[in-house]
Amino acid sequence: MKFAQIVLAASAATVAFAYPRGRDVDTTKQSADVQKRANGFTWFGVSESGAEFGESNIPGTLGNDYAWPDNSQVKILRDQGMNVFRVPFLMERMVPTSLTGPLDATYLAGLTSTVKFITDSGAYAVIDPHNYGRYKGNIITSTSEFAAFWKVLATKFASNDKVIFDTNNEYHDIDQTIVLNMNQAAINAIRASGATTQYIFVEGNGYSGAWSWTTTNDNLKALTDPADKIVYEMHQYLDGNSSGTSESCVSTTIGKERLQSVTAWLRDNKKKGFLGEFAGGVNVNCEAAVEGMLSYMSENTDVWTGAEWWAAGPKWGSYMYSLEPSTGPAYSTYLPILKKYFVSS
Repeated sequence: MKFAQIVLAASAATVAFAYPRGRDVDTTKQSADVQKRANGFTWFGVSESGAEFGESNIPGTLGNDYAWPDNSQVKILRDQGMNVFRVPFLMERMVPTSLTGPLDATYLAGLTSTVKFITDSGAYAVIDPHNYGRYKGNIITSTSEFAAFWKVLATKFASNDKVIFDTNNEYHDIDQTIVLNMNQAAINAIRASGATTQYIFVEGNGYSGAWSWTTTNDNLKALTDPADKIVYEMHQYLDGNSSGTSESCVSTTIGKERLQSVTAWLRDNKKKGFLGEFAGGVNVNCEAAVEGMLSYMSENTDVWTGAEWWAAGPKWGSYMYSLEPSTGPAYSTYLPILKKYFVSS
């Protein structure tokens, strides 16, 4: 589900475009943090967007083309009870020469600082290469190059158990075998880096859409991980084509309806799922649809581990789904709804 947004940065009238956005899990190997919440969500939070902005201007200028999350705003959401924050970034900025090239020290420092702030607070940080299975506009097909990128990056976070690795954001229009192979290469490389205890979120083709998962991404059930910590990250919007480009929602029940088939898929295949992106417009129809979807997920926490709203971050301005405190249009309406599903400390 392609999510195209036109964002006017507050500091300048520049236009940026962005897209929002295992092997069976053995509970004996799951952390105590997960097991103690066996009857509820493990994670609930938001994507902290910004560092992936300005993809048409690489490397771009920090503060103009892109920005790292504002820690003071992250703290507000953390204090409200969120316990996971997804941090999107661009691979082209992280490894500017090639997938096998060195990490850019300055950009890495920005990611590292953001992740440290989040995890020092006790929350989880999801490291998200927001690239749609592509690098410099080309579909990534080399498992060795993709693995090289992940091994080098994961090494930097191998000792932080609060880090979650998201293999890549929203693969789309790619041969399905490639999507399977890229995910497996990332898993293998992350484990080879020494990051052996963290969870890995894998995404699927078709923009990782939950509504089409069973027909598009069934082969991903073959993914394996020696740590048994694969979680299937899916995205779901509630407008007519599941793209998240409209403030309207199909009905008050559409959220639940679009998750039913994949919930059965997760259960039948003994997998765990996570709703890595979702949102709705500020209106009674969407508010009911969002709450209905979350309520349905909370009734099926044997397979659903939690969710992240799309999105917060410093560059959204008046974007309809922005949850940036306290200026985001969705903040005052949706925070009380979302808080009902936050993870108890």
